[in-house]
Amino acid sequence: MKVLLSAYACEPGLGSEPGVGWSMATAIAKYQEVWVLTRIAHRPGIEAEIARNPIPNLKFIYFDPFNWTNDWRSKQTGVQFHYYLWQIQAYFEAVKLKQEINFDLVHHVTYVKYWGPSFLSLLPVPFLWGPVGGGEDAPRSFWQDFSPRGKVYELLRDLAHWVGEKDPFVQLTARRCVLALATTKDTAEKLYLLGVSKVTICSESGLTIEEIESLGNFPLPSLTPIRFISMGRLLHWKGFHLGLRAFAKAKLENAEYWILGDGPEEQRLEELAQELGIAHQVTLWGRLPRKESLSKLKDCHVLVHPSLHDSGGWVCLEAMAAGRPILCLDLGGPATQVTEETGFKITGGNPDKAVEDLAKAMIRLANEPELLINLGKGGQKRVKEVYDWQEKGKFFDQLYQEIVALRSDKTKIE
Repeated sequence: MKVLLSAYACEPGLGSEPGVGWSMATAIAKYQEVWVLTRIAHRPGIEAEIARNPIPNLKFIYFDPFNWTNDWRSKQTGVQFHYYLWQIQAYFEAVKLKQEINFDLVHHVTYVKYWGPSFLSLLPVPFLWGPVGGGEDAPRSFWQDFSPRGKVYELLRDLAHWVGEKDPFVQLTARRCVLALATTKDTAEKLYLLGVSKVTICSESGLTIEEIESLGNFPLPSLTPIRFISMGRLLHWKGFHLGLRAFAKAKLENAEYWILGDGPEEQRLEELAQELGIAHQVTLWGRLPRKESLSKLKDCHVLVHPSLHDSGGWVCLEAMAAGRPILCLDLGGPATQVTEETGFKITGGNPDKAVEDLAKAMIRLANEPELLINLGKGGQKRVKEVYDWQEKGKFFDQLYQEIVALRSDKTKIE
């Protein structure tokens, strides 16, 4: 089978969107012939990896609109406009490529957002959209804790979604896809409203077997003191302020709370720890290289990830693979990853109630080591069964075959 992937972000050795693009491409290439449309900025990383580990069924086509080759990975200004232009050019690149290659299926992979179009849906080939996310919203009751900057961000985000949903090309993408994959039920609802006929919930996140095995070798440290950890960009919607409030409410004397990452909320978190009287138990480590970050995870017992609108939640998978229970809200991507066997999902309706329930979960895990260990084992089992990229590759291979077979049957009938 010949498959064309649209992966604006695609690079080995990186997390988030580039990691999704690369992992998806390599997983599918184990079963099918794959051509990937991506950005020029990703070429050095891709070609260096392929030189070390050749992948026969995987080919890349690099381009940028008007040769506008800025590296957007550390920037946000202009990236959405560039992405839109790139999607337009991707269509013309695909048309030229299709004259040489009779593609069986086209699949949009990254960016993982439901409110941006894929012009590849215009090709006369079955089109698969996603997994896409972004349909998650922070409940309004939680806005009371946001800084003015955070509230402006949420308003602009809502506006961007509204504008995207009104884009006729987004609506066309929705109508022309044979199947849309949504990262969460919230995004699935938005996709149906756009006109998608069939939606399946499917996380975009995953780990390689090497990552799973490496993280699985992290021994559990001594349970005294018990350490809670939050990892990620220090943004208002990550909810780390809720984690601090819960930790203070739990009143665990022989416990520590580590926070890894940097961002605009750093000073507010430091001030909050002082106000709550827990600064002596809290350490903000700042942004660390991945190896050091995983080393810190190795020294902790529980991941606290009370994010308010995460589509994915890679850190949850890493912690689960390491055998660490997860404390999250029943919102967004983490809510699809975490189960009763792997951690605690706290109802995200009211911030005070969420803090209270997070605190209760912290107390239970601090006082019930057997529960902590069992939840950790449950997380490792779930990651191997659901989030191993080898298993995800098999899933997409089967999905492709079903889509192409259905198209073939319809053609015969016609």
